[in-house]
Amino acid sequence: MTAAGRPQREGLSIGAVLAQLRPDFPDVTISKIRFLESEGLVRPARTPSGYRQFGPADVERLRFVLAAQRDHYLPLRVIKEQLDAADRGDGAASAVPRLPRKLVAITSVDDGGQVPGVPGPEEFAADPDAAARLTEHDLLRDAGIDEAMLDELRQYGLVRPSAAGFYDTDAVRIARTVKAMSEYGIEPRHLRAFRASADREVGLVEQIVAPVYRQRDADAKARGDELVNELAALSVTLHTLLVKTGIRGVTGG
Repeated sequence: MTAAGRPQREGLSIGAVLAQLRPDFPDVTISKIRFLESEGLVRPARTPSGYRQFGPADVERLRFVLAAQRDHYLPLRVIKEQLDAADRGDGAASAVPRLPRKLVAITSVDDGGQVPGVPGPEEFAADPDAAARLTEHDLLRDAGIDEAMLDELRQYGLVRPSAAGFYDTDAVRIARTVKAMSEYGIEPRHLRAFRASADREVGLVEQIVAPVYRQRDADAKARGDELVNELAALSVTLHTLLVKTGIRGVTGG
């Protein structure tokens, strides 16, 4: 019994599991563990109150999955097939090492744990200020643009008003950025590829997280939100690094 008179929980909490995994997998997160659970790769027991209880076998399965993804680039479908085979006693999972080699995670580039200049997952969390209801007049004033530029921004999908005709603070930031680029001769019509690329990235994230949001348990929304934020940050990181690599070819650096 605990000091409060409640029965002592057996097994490890998800936080304790995270602490065990982090030394070998620095970029693993609680939402990642929840996602793997939602995909059926690990099935921890639950207390009557709904708390997860991870046993040693669950932790070992998580190590197996993370090592297979990181060191062998295996898709989750293949990993699950190997785990199912191991559960049946086929021994098919022995091809993946249980003790993974250590690699430097992308997010450990600087002391703060982030690629310098790239937003982390927390930057994609819901921002109350971003939901401000700005009129067209507010947007023109705050962004310092004229109606002609706003028309172009809307025409090429760079800013989109809500169904009620309002804009948010991100629309202001976009408009300011496009205005700054226009000083170098770049017009909104040149930026259609940015909009299309962003929409494709969002579509990929949506495809991955949709099954999580459709789950009926109480934690589904929180798991989905965390997963969206992390995938968005990784997407922006990859985009930034690819552009940096390309720019080095332009500059000869």
